[in-house]
Amino acid sequence: MRRLLNILPIVLGLGVVACEGTDRNRSQERDGHYLTYRVELCDRTLMSEYSASIKGIQTVEVRPQVSGQITEIRINEDATVRKGEILFVIDQLPYQIAYDIASANVKSAEAKLALARAEEVNARNNLSYTEVKSPVNGIASMIPYRVGALVNSNITEPLVTVSDDSNVYAYFSMTENQMLDLIQEYGSLQQAVEEMPQVELRMSNGEIYSQKGRIDAISGTITENTGAVNLRAVFPNENHLLRNGGSGEVLIPTTYKNCMVIPQTATYEMQDKVFVYKVVDGKAVSAEIVVKPQNNGTEYIVTSGLEEGDVIIAEGAGLVREGETVEVETDK
Repeated sequence: MRRLLNILPIVLGLGVVACEGTDRNRSQERDGHYLTYRVELCDRTLMSEYSASIKGIQTVEVRPQVSGQITEIRINEDATVRKGEILFVIDQLPYQIAYDIASANVKSAEAKLALARAEEVNARNNLSYTEVKSPVNGIASMIPYRVGALVNSNITEPLVTVSDDSNVYAYFSMTENQMLDLIQEYGSLQQAVEEMPQVELRMSNGEIYSQKGRIDAISGTITENTGAVNLRAVFPNENHLLRNGGSGEVLIPTTYKNCMVIPQTATYEMQDKVFVYKVVDGKAVSAEIVVKPQNNGTEYIVTSGLEEGDVIIAEGAGLVREGETVEVETDK
Protein backbone atom coordinates (compact mmCIF):
# COMPACT_ATOMS: atom_id res chain seq x y z
CA MET A 1 0.00 0.00 0.00
CA ARG A 2 2.84 2.37 0.84
CA ARG A 3 4.50 1.58 -2.55
CA LEU A 4 1.24 2.35 -4.33
CA LEU A 5 0.94 5.69 -2.56
CA ASN A 6 4.54 6.52 -3.56
CA ILE A 7 3.96 5.67 -7.25
CA LEU A 8 0.57 7.36 -7.58
CA PRO A 9 1.87 11.00 -7.58
CA ILE A 10 4.41 10.09 -10.29
CA VAL A 11 1.72 8.56 -12.53
CA LEU A 12 -0.54 11.57 -12.02
CA GLY A 13 2.39 13.87 -12.84
CA LEU A 14 3.06 12.05 -16.09
CA GLY A 15 -0.60 12.41 -17.00
CA VAL A 16 -0.43 16.17 -16.43
CA VAL A 17 2.72 16.47 -18.57
CA ALA A 18 1.14 14.43 -21.38
CA CYS A 19 -1.97 16.60 -21.39
CA GLU A 20 0.11 19.76 -21.37
CA GLY A 21 2.10 18.47 -24.35
CA THR A 22 -1.09 17.71 -26.28
CA ASP A 23 -2.51 21.15 -25.52
CA ARG A 24 0.74 22.77 -26.63
CA ASN A 25 0.66 20.91 -29.99
CA ARG A 26 -2.94 21.90 -30.54
CA SER A 27 -2.09 25.46 -29.68
CA GLN A 28 0.72 25.42 -32.26
CA GLU A 29 -1.68 24.08 -34.89
CA ARG A 30 -4.23 26.79 -34.10
CA ASP A 31 -1.95 29.76 -33.78
CA GLY A 32 -2.58 30.64 -37.45
CA HIS A 33 1.05 31.16 -38.40
CA TYR A 34 1.39 29.47 -41.78
CA LEU A 35 3.72 30.25 -44.63
CA THR A 36 1.66 31.53 -47.54
CA TYR A 37 2.18 31.90 -51.26
CA ARG A 38 0.74 34.44 -53.69
CA VAL A 39 -0.16 32.88 -57.03
CA GLU A 40 1.48 34.58 -60.02
CA LEU A 41 1.87 33.73 -63.70
CA CYS A 42 5.27 32.49 -64.83
CA ASP A 43 7.01 30.21 -67.32
CA ARG A 44 8.08 26.66 -66.51
CA THR A 45 9.92 23.96 -68.44
CA LEU A 46 9.13 20.50 -67.16
CA MET A 47 10.77 17.23 -68.13
CA SER A 48 8.80 14.07 -68.84
CA GLU A 49 10.77 10.88 -68.31
CA TYR A 50 10.37 7.68 -70.32
CA SER A 51 12.26 4.42 -69.82
CA ALA A 52 14.21 3.59 -72.97
CA SER A 53 16.21 0.74 -74.49
CA ILE A 54 19.28 1.65 -76.54
CA LYS A 55 20.15 0.08 -79.87
CA GLY A 56 22.80 0.78 -82.47
CA ILE A 57 21.40 2.28 -85.66
CA GLN A 58 22.19 -1.03 -87.36
CA THR A 59 22.73 -4.34 -85.61
CA VAL A 60 23.43 -7.46 -87.68
CA GLU A 61 23.81 -11.07 -86.58
CA VAL A 62 26.59 -12.64 -88.63
CA ARG A 63 25.94 -16.28 -89.59
CA PRO A 64 27.79 -18.63 -91.95
CA GLN A 65 26.30 -19.52 -95.33
CA VAL A 66 28.19 -22.81 -95.61
CA SER A 67 28.95 -25.67 -93.26
CA GLY A 68 32.35 -26.55 -91.89
CA GLN A 69 34.87 -26.10 -89.13
CA ILE A 70 36.08 -22.64 -88.14
CA THR A 71 39.78 -22.49 -89.01
CA GLU A 72 40.44 -18.83 -88.21
CA ILE A 73 38.94 -16.08 -86.06
CA ARG A 74 40.44 -12.82 -87.25
CA ILE A 75 38.87 -10.36 -84.78
CA ASN A 76 38.91 -9.74 -81.09
CA GLU A 77 35.76 -9.46 -79.05
CA ASP A 78 34.50 -5.88 -78.73
CA ALA A 79 36.72 -4.87 -81.66
CA THR A 80 35.83 -2.18 -84.17
CA VAL A 81 35.32 -3.77 -87.56
CA ARG A 82 34.76 -2.42 -91.06
CA LYS A 83 32.25 -3.48 -93.67
CA GLY A 84 33.78 -6.24 -95.82
CA GLU A 85 36.43 -7.16 -93.27
CA ILE A 86 36.99 -10.92 -92.92
CA LEU A 87 35.87 -12.01 -89.44
CA PHE A 88 36.00 -15.83 -89.65
CA VAL A 89 37.38 -18.42 -92.04
CA ILE A 90 35.64 -21.77 -92.45
CA ASP A 91 37.61 -24.80 -93.66
CA GLN A 92 38.15 -24.02 -97.35
CA LEU A 93 39.64 -27.30 -98.56
CA PRO A 94 36.43 -29.17 -99.51
CA TYR A 95 35.03 -26.09 -101.21
CA GLN A 96 38.30 -25.48 -103.07
CA ILE A 97 38.23 -29.09 -104.34
CA ALA A 98 34.59 -28.72 -105.41
CA TYR A 99 35.43 -25.53 -107.25
CA ASP A 100 38.40 -27.08 -109.03
CA ILE A 101 36.25 -29.99 -110.19
CA ALA A 102 33.51 -27.65 -111.39
CA SER A 103 36.05 -25.57 -113.31
CA ALA A 104 37.48 -28.68 -114.95
CA ASN A 105 34.00 -29.78 -115.99
CA VAL A 106 33.40 -26.45 -117.69
CA LYS A 107 36.48 -26.97 -119.82
CA SER A 108 35.75 -30.57 -120.74
CA ALA A 109 31.99 -30.80 -121.05
CA GLU A 110 31.10 -28.57 -123.97
CA ALA A 111 27.77 -30.35 -124.52
CA LYS A 112 26.64 -29.60 -121.02
CA LEU A 113 28.30 -26.24 -120.82
CA ALA A 114 25.43 -24.30 -119.27
CA LEU A 115 24.96 -26.80 -116.44
CA ALA A 116 28.66 -27.04 -115.86
CA ARG A 117 29.00 -23.26 -115.64
CA ALA A 118 26.13 -23.07 -113.12
CA GLU A 119 27.87 -25.66 -110.98
CA GLU A 120 31.09 -23.70 -111.25
CA VAL A 121 29.40 -20.47 -110.13
CA ASN A 122 27.81 -22.26 -107.19
CA ALA A 123 31.13 -23.79 -106.19
CA ARG A 124 32.87 -20.42 -106.48
CA ASN A 125 30.22 -18.80 -104.29
CA ASN A 126 30.48 -21.51 -101.67
CA LEU A 127 34.23 -21.08 -101.62
CA SER A 128 33.85 -17.32 -101.11
CA TYR A 129 31.39 -17.94 -98.28
CA THR A 130 34.11 -19.68 -96.29
CA GLU A 131 35.39 -16.18 -95.57
CA VAL A 132 32.73 -14.66 -93.33
CA LYS A 133 32.83 -10.88 -93.70
CA SER A 134 31.31 -8.04 -91.73
CA PRO A 135 28.21 -6.64 -93.44
CA VAL A 136 28.48 -3.26 -91.68
CA ASN A 137 30.87 -0.98 -89.81
CA GLY A 138 30.52 -1.36 -86.09
CA ILE A 139 31.52 -3.00 -82.83
CA ALA A 140 31.77 -6.77 -82.53
CA SER A 141 30.02 -8.56 -79.69
CA MET A 142 31.34 -11.48 -77.66
CA ILE A 143 32.16 -14.54 -79.79
CA PRO A 144 30.54 -17.79 -78.59
CA TYR A 145 32.61 -20.01 -80.94
CA ARG A 146 36.26 -21.00 -81.09
CA VAL A 147 38.57 -22.40 -83.77
CA GLY A 148 37.56 -25.98 -84.49
CA ALA A 149 33.86 -25.47 -83.85
CA LEU A 150 31.58 -27.00 -86.49
CA VAL A 151 29.09 -24.41 -87.79
CA ASN A 152 26.42 -24.13 -90.46
CA SER A 153 23.71 -21.75 -91.64
CA ASN A 154 21.23 -23.09 -89.05
CA ILE A 155 23.25 -22.42 -85.89
CA THR A 156 21.19 -21.04 -83.00
CA GLU A 157 23.70 -18.41 -81.94
CA PRO A 158 25.30 -16.15 -84.55
CA LEU A 159 29.05 -16.23 -85.02
CA VAL A 160 29.12 -12.63 -83.80
CA THR A 161 26.85 -9.59 -83.72
CA VAL A 162 28.12 -6.36 -85.25
CA SER A 163 26.48 -3.14 -84.13
CA ASP A 164 26.95 0.22 -85.83
CA ASP A 165 26.71 2.57 -82.84
CA SER A 166 28.13 5.76 -84.38
CA ASN A 167 24.60 6.92 -83.63
CA VAL A 168 22.20 5.13 -81.31
CA TYR A 169 18.46 4.83 -81.13
CA ALA A 170 16.61 5.12 -77.82
CA TYR A 171 13.27 3.32 -78.07
CA PHE A 172 10.53 4.26 -75.61
CA SER A 173 6.76 4.45 -75.37
CA MET A 174 4.05 6.77 -74.11
CA THR A 175 0.36 6.30 -73.37
CA GLU A 176 -2.44 6.90 -75.84
CA ASN A 177 -3.50 10.00 -73.90
CA GLN A 178 0.01 11.43 -74.12
CA MET A 179 0.02 10.79 -77.86
CA LEU A 180 -3.31 12.61 -78.21
CA ASP A 181 -1.82 15.54 -76.28
CA LEU A 182 1.02 15.66 -78.83
CA ILE A 183 -1.40 15.66 -81.75
CA GLN A 184 -3.46 18.45 -80.18
CA GLU A 185 -0.34 20.49 -79.43
CA TYR A 186 1.38 20.10 -82.81
CA GLY A 187 -1.51 19.29 -85.16
CA SER A 188 -0.26 15.86 -86.26
CA LEU A 189 2.34 13.25 -85.42
CA GLN A 190 4.39 14.32 -88.43
CA GLN A 191 4.41 17.91 -87.18
CA ALA A 192 5.35 16.67 -83.72
CA VAL A 193 8.41 14.87 -85.16
CA GLU A 194 9.44 18.00 -87.05
CA GLU A 195 8.83 20.55 -84.30
CA MET A 196 9.43 18.83 -80.97
CA PRO A 197 12.41 20.24 -79.04
CA GLN A 198 15.66 18.36 -78.55
CA VAL A 199 15.57 15.64 -75.93
CA GLU A 200 18.06 14.46 -73.33
CA LEU A 201 19.11 11.03 -72.13
CA ARG A 202 19.70 10.00 -68.53
CA MET A 203 22.09 7.06 -68.64
CA SER A 204 21.75 3.98 -66.44
CA ASN A 205 24.30 5.42 -63.97
CA GLY A 206 22.06 8.45 -63.38
CA GLU A 207 24.23 10.90 -65.32
CA ILE A 208 22.85 13.04 -68.14
CA TYR A 209 24.40 12.15 -71.51
CA SER A 210 26.49 15.06 -72.79
CA GLN A 211 24.81 15.34 -76.21
CA LYS A 212 21.18 16.00 -76.96
CA GLY A 213 19.11 14.00 -79.41
CA ARG A 214 15.90 14.35 -81.33
CA ILE A 215 12.77 12.28 -81.81
CA ASP A 216 12.81 11.02 -85.39
CA ALA A 217 9.95 8.51 -85.44
CA ILE A 218 6.55 8.02 -83.79
CA SER A 219 4.44 4.93 -84.42
CA GLY A 220 1.08 5.66 -86.02
CA THR A 221 -0.54 2.69 -84.28
CA ILE A 222 -1.26 1.76 -80.68
CA THR A 223 0.06 -1.52 -79.29
CA GLU A 224 -3.02 -3.58 -78.42
CA ASN A 225 -1.54 -5.43 -75.47
CA THR A 226 -0.18 -2.35 -73.69
CA GLY A 227 -2.16 0.57 -75.11
CA ALA A 228 1.15 2.34 -75.70
CA VAL A 229 2.63 4.25 -78.63
CA ASN A 230 6.24 3.56 -79.58
CA LEU A 231 8.71 6.39 -80.27
CA ARG A 232 12.36 6.57 -81.25
CA ALA A 233 14.99 9.19 -80.45
CA VAL A 234 18.41 9.31 -82.08
CA PHE A 235 21.59 10.45 -80.31
CA PRO A 236 25.11 11.00 -81.70
CA ASN A 237 27.64 8.59 -80.20
CA GLU A 238 31.07 9.40 -81.61
CA ASN A 239 32.85 8.31 -78.43
CA HIS A 240 30.91 5.02 -78.27
CA LEU A 241 29.87 5.70 -74.69
CA LEU A 242 26.39 4.35 -75.36
CA ARG A 243 26.27 0.68 -76.29
CA ASN A 244 23.79 -1.54 -78.08
CA GLY A 245 21.54 -3.26 -75.52
CA GLY A 246 21.90 -0.51 -72.91
CA SER A 247 19.12 1.33 -71.10
CA GLY A 248 18.30 4.82 -69.90
CA GLU A 249 15.55 7.43 -69.72
CA VAL A 250 14.58 9.85 -72.45
CA LEU A 251 13.78 13.32 -71.07
CA ILE A 252 11.35 15.40 -73.13
CA PRO A 253 11.03 19.08 -72.19
CA THR A 254 7.70 20.90 -72.29
CA THR A 255 7.59 24.67 -71.76
CA TYR A 256 4.47 26.28 -70.36
CA LYS A 257 4.03 30.03 -70.78
CA ASN A 258 2.15 32.27 -68.31
CA CYS A 259 1.00 29.42 -66.12
CA MET A 260 0.09 29.23 -62.45
CA VAL A 261 2.73 27.32 -60.51
CA ILE A 262 2.33 26.36 -56.85
CA PRO A 263 4.47 24.24 -54.50
CA GLN A 264 3.30 20.68 -54.01
CA THR A 265 3.56 21.22 -50.25
CA ALA A 266 0.57 23.57 -50.58
CA THR A 267 -1.72 20.73 -51.64
CA TYR A 268 -3.46 17.77 -50.10
CA GLU A 269 -5.41 14.98 -51.75
CA MET A 270 -8.79 13.52 -50.96
CA GLN A 271 -10.56 10.86 -53.03
CA ASP A 272 -8.17 11.37 -55.94
CA LYS A 273 -8.81 15.10 -55.98
CA VAL A 274 -6.30 17.84 -55.22
CA PHE A 275 -7.08 20.70 -52.81
CA VAL A 276 -5.42 23.82 -51.44
CA TYR A 277 -6.39 26.25 -48.75
CA LYS A 278 -6.98 29.79 -49.95
CA VAL A 279 -6.69 32.63 -47.51
CA VAL A 280 -9.93 34.61 -47.87
CA ASP A 281 -10.57 37.53 -45.46
CA GLY A 282 -7.99 36.05 -43.12
CA LYS A 283 -9.67 32.64 -43.04
CA ALA A 284 -8.60 29.28 -44.51
CA VAL A 285 -11.01 28.18 -47.24
CA SER A 286 -10.49 24.86 -49.02
CA ALA A 287 -10.58 24.88 -52.83
CA GLU A 288 -10.39 22.03 -55.29
CA ILE A 289 -7.86 22.55 -58.07
CA VAL A 290 -6.92 20.76 -61.27
CA VAL A 291 -3.22 20.25 -61.99
CA LYS A 292 -1.29 18.91 -64.94
CA PRO A 293 -0.11 15.32 -64.39
CA GLN A 294 3.35 16.36 -65.55
CA ASN A 295 5.42 17.92 -62.76
CA ASN A 296 9.02 18.37 -61.64
CA GLY A 297 8.57 16.69 -58.27
CA THR A 298 8.30 19.92 -56.25
CA GLU A 299 5.72 22.03 -58.10
CA TYR A 300 2.35 21.69 -59.79
CA ILE A 301 1.04 23.64 -62.74
CA VAL A 302 -2.57 24.58 -61.97
CA THR A 303 -5.06 24.64 -64.84
CA SER A 304 -8.18 25.60 -62.87
CA GLY A 305 -9.37 26.37 -59.35
CA LEU A 306 -7.05 29.32 -58.71
CA GLU A 307 -6.59 32.81 -60.12
CA GLU A 308 -3.60 35.09 -60.32
CA GLY A 309 -3.21 36.96 -57.04
CA ASP A 310 -4.84 34.31 -54.85
CA VAL A 311 -3.04 33.67 -51.57
CA ILE A 312 -2.75 30.05 -50.47
CA ILE A 313 -1.19 28.29 -47.53
CA ALA A 314 2.18 27.08 -48.83
CA GLU A 315 3.08 24.43 -46.24
CA GLY A 316 1.27 22.13 -43.88
CA ALA A 317 -2.02 22.11 -45.75
CA GLY A 318 -2.92 18.80 -44.15
CA LEU A 319 -2.90 20.42 -40.66
CA VAL A 320 -5.18 23.31 -41.55
CA ARG A 321 -8.85 23.39 -40.53
CA GLU A 322 -11.59 24.94 -42.61
CA GLY A 323 -12.32 28.49 -41.44
CA GLU A 324 -9.19 28.73 -39.31
CA THR A 325 -7.79 32.23 -38.88
CA VAL A 326 -4.56 32.64 -40.83
CA GLU A 327 -1.89 35.26 -40.35
CA VAL A 328 -0.26 35.84 -43.71
CA GLU A 329 3.50 35.23 -43.85
CA THR A 330 4.25 35.21 -47.54
CA ASP A 331 7.33 33.44 -49.00
CA LYS A 332 7.52 36.06 -51.77
